[in-house]
Amino acid sequence: MSLPGNRTLWEEGHEPGREVASLGVALALTAAAVDLLLTGRVGVLFDLAFVALCVGLALAVRLTDFFTVGVLPPLLMLSTFLLLAMSRSEAIAQAEDGLLQAVVSGLSHHSIALVLSYVLALGVLAVRQRVARVRDEVGPPLEPDVDGSEVATRNGPGRRLPV
Repeated sequence: MSLPGNRTLWEEGHEPGREVASLGVALALTAAAVDLLLTGRVGVLFDLAFVALCVGLALAVRLTDFFTVGVLPPLLMLSTFLLLAMSRSEAIAQAEDGLLQAVVSGLSHHSIALVLSYVLALGVLAVRQRVARVRDEVGPPLEPDVDGSEVATRNGPGRRLPV
């Protein structure tokens, strides 16, 4: 565990949910475009980038906007595949598939990445929530006393914590 005054990775997120969602859309489309340029289809590269993206978004969002990122992975993949189905359906399905069939095919072919990214994002959010709750219970950082020892402000005067 870190010192009470230091922030951990789990406490660093401070971006608003709307900005994180916008960033997620942009990066998911970028990952799909890069995979299309390299391989001609949306494949494993997109899946790996999508999982990493969802975890990164869960780490970046501020505590009050957890809901936004909590529901983001399925909506993000759905919107990405919907845009791909409208423009290049052969990248996620058969060329002759209609819009709905292409979206369903894309989601089914990438369902492992979707489930993994959703589980990991929710796990990161749960850990961040737990760390924030523990941080609130521990209280403010220790402040030095007159004689150099540390006194916790939440314990009141004269009650020393072990150093």
